[in-house]
Amino acid sequence: MSQQPLRERVANERRRLKSVRTALTVAVAQGAKGDAGWVPFYAAIADYFDASMHRLHIQDVRMGTMIRSKIGTIDAAAARGLEELDARLAGNQRHLGLMLEARDALRRDGVAALGRFETVARDYTHYITTNMGHHGPSTDLAQRLFTIDDWSYMAGITDEESRTEDTLYQRVFAARPANLQLPD
Repeated sequence: MSQQPLRERVANERRRLKSVRTALTVAVAQGAKGDAGWVPFYAAIADYFDASMHRLHIQDVRMGTMIRSKIGTIDAAAARGLEELDARLAGNQRHLGLMLEARDALRRDGVAALGRFETVARDYTHYITTNMGHHGPSTDLAQRLFTIDDWSYMAGITDEESRTEDTLYQRVFAARPANLQLPD
C-alpha cells in the first residue's frame, strides 16, 4: 500500500471528488447548448462519479454495519442516525443510477442526450450538496466507536483504486470543453 498516510489519501480523494462535483455544477449551470464537445466531458464526469461514489457507498455501508456491530444496544438517537444514513445512501444510489443511464444515453445518442444529462446531473449535484458528506449522528457514532484500525478497514483504499480514481480524475479535466468557464 502507498506510503501516504490514510487520512491524507482519503482527504485527497475527497478533494478531487469535490472539484469534479464543482466542475459539474458549474457546467450544468452554464449548459452545453448543443455543443458536441461537452459529450466526452460529461461522460468522463459520470465515469468518475461511478467509481468514486461506488467506493464511498461501500465505505458508508461498511460504516453502518460496523456501528451496528459495535454499539450494542441501539438507543433512539443512534437508530435515527443509522436510518438517516441508510436513507441518504439509498437516495445517492438512485441519483447515481439516473446519472449513469444518462451517461449511457450520451454515449449512444450524443448531443441529443445533453439536456437529459444536464437535468439529471443538476439534480444529483444538488442531492450531494444537501444530503451527503459527514452528518452528525452517524459520524459521531463512528468517532466514538471506531479505532484507527476500524477507520483503515472502513476506508479500504487500495493502491489500484487510488490509481483508477486518479486516472478518471485526469480524464475529466483533459476532456474539459474549451468554452467551459471553471473557477480557479
